[in-house]
Amino acid sequence: MRIITDSAADLTAAELAAQDVRCVSTQVIFGDESCTPGLDISVEDFWLRLLGGERVKTSQPAPGAYLDEFNAAKAAGDEVVCICVSSGVSGTIQSARLAAAMCDWEGIHIVDSLTGAAAQKLLVLHACKLRDGGKLTAAQVAAEVEKLRGRVRLLASLDTLEYLARSGRIPKALASLGALTQLKPLLEVNGEGRIVLGGKAFGRHRAIDSMARRIAGTRIDPAHPVIPLYSYRETNCQALVRKLKELNVAVAEECCAIGASIAPHIGPNAYGVAFVEAE
Repeated sequence: MRIITDSAADLTAAELAAQDVRCVSTQVIFGDESCTPGLDISVEDFWLRLLGGERVKTSQPAPGAYLDEFNAAKAAGDEVVCICVSSGVSGTIQSARLAAAMCDWEGIHIVDSLTGAAAQKLLVLHACKLRDGGKLTAAQVAAEVEKLRGRVRLLASLDTLEYLARSGRIPKALASLGALTQLKPLLEVNGEGRIVLGGKAFGRHRAIDSMARRIAGTRIDPAHPVIPLYSYRETNCQALVRKLKELNVAVAEECCAIGASIAPHIGPNAYGVAFVEAE
């Protein structure tokens, strides 16, 4: 059985190798230059160019990228569980579904994660655990992942609204107002896989405190890790981790870096947590 995901899940190369997961990458576009993160452009160069003011767009993987993976699995006789970034924020899953139709093989099972970043990673890791247990078919693994996704939570805050304005997701005037008032939006992913406003705070410290207390007030499933996440620098994320530990929330020691699939839209120094809520 093969587990396939996309780069929005933010698994490192080491994690992909250790978990035996295949990854189809989003493309990052600087002007007329299309780059594959980790192949054509390093993390350091990506941030250097983004923070240097270059306009950046992202492009979902082409169906052909998925088709290559699906055809290879079919030739090897391996069933596939393909876990895609939320259809609420990306058309990536449409590429996967089109490729599955072109491959014309019943062994492909595509899951809409209805989330992204470290929360999507939690679903991928769960699929790997079920696969390695050796007791379930790919269809059963996909069903279990879909069952778990209803309890996966992703909470985050942005340090700046500038990059949402750059991508046209909010008016520039609102971003300027946010900078003036130090407004920090608290974001979450809803049940439809869309990013929604879960609250707001004025100032970074209040935002961190508000998020930490909300997480501490939630019953967390201890069978899954609580993964802190960040973009560019870990400073804000580490402050959140310290606050969570003060509130007796067990957090993974290593923070998950938000990759180039999502970073152009949120900018640097964003932070948050992905976890699984208890039943």
